[in-house]
Amino acid sequence: MGRLTIESMLTSKQNLAVILGLVFLLSAGCGVYTFNPKGKSSIKSIAIERFKNQTPEYGLADQMTDVVIDALIADGNMKVVSLENADAVLSGVLTRYERKPYEYDQNDVVESYYVDMDFEITLKNPRDDSEIWKEKMTQRGVYAVDNETEEDGRQKAVELLIEAIINKTTKSW
Repeated sequence: MGRLTIESMLTSKQNLAVILGLVFLLSAGCGVYTFNPKGKSSIKSIAIERFKNQTPEYGLADQMTDVVIDALIADGNMKVVSLENADAVLSGVLTRYERKPYEYDQNDVVESYYVDMDFEITLKNPRDDSEIWKEKMTQRGVYAVDNETEEDGRQKAVELLIEAIINKTTKSW
């Protein structure tokens, strides 16, 4: 068995201090992480303009606007406010709506459909009306014929749109 000396105790204490220091530094670095070189988005408040609808699907634009507003409120990264108080203004246009068969069974009977929705989404600075970003987005919602409706497929597509909008606006990648 080795002898315990002051030198070996000092070395053990120094090693312990180094390990504790590293643990402290590593845990102190755990905070908000972002791939954005500027850090988190500077947009703290957002106004939502009523979406426009260029498809024959009646009432879809108002419904989508309400769902986007509710989702942004629930997300909590930005406060939904009036145009006068907003850091950014979000607007959208539904440019295409299409429902088609997605999967067939062995007898060529449709088992599921998909709803494709194309959007033009724009985020602007209300102070000078400059574009922060503008993007064409296509989202798809698949629904099973036996236990879901076209509305379910539409809802899935809109949820994907909302996720894309939130990521693009708050994460700024």
